[in-house]
Formats: sequence, C-alpha cells, structure tokens
Amino acid sequence: MADRGLTFDYDPIGDSLMVRLCPIYTEQETEELGDDLLVRLNPETGAIEAIEIFFWSRRLAAQEPIFVPVVAMLRAGG
Repeated sequence: MADRGLTFDYDPIGDSLMVRLCPIYTEQETEELGDDLLVRLNPETGAIEAIEIFFWSRRLAAQEPIFVPVVAMLRAGG
C-alpha cells in the first residue's frame, strides 16, 4: 500500500467521521473499541487502517476534548 496519509470523510446521514489510511475493502476485520468507535484492521498484519467515530456532531456540540484511544507514529510527508 502506498503511503498517502490520512483521509477524513464525514457522513451527515449516519453522523460519523471516518479517518482512514486506505480505501475500505471487504477483507478488513472490524473491531468495536467502545464509546461508539470502530476500527478496521488489516487482515494480515492487524494494523489499524481506519477509525470510524459515530455521533460526530454530538461530540462536537459537547465542546469537550474528543479522545480516540489510538497510538500513532507521525512523520512529515514528502
């Protein structure tokens, strides 16, 4: 998979924010993290490839920090 960075997609009908490293595909495994968070995992490596955050507008309206329990290694793109 080419390193393309993060893509953010908001679905106003489902009120969810999808943050992904690659397009969603059927082989990805899905795991619920609780607190209306869902991750999609690479079926071979177990790496997180996408995070879906449900009830996004309600979270923004609360004006409280949004906590997503994921550790990431960040570096500048080129």
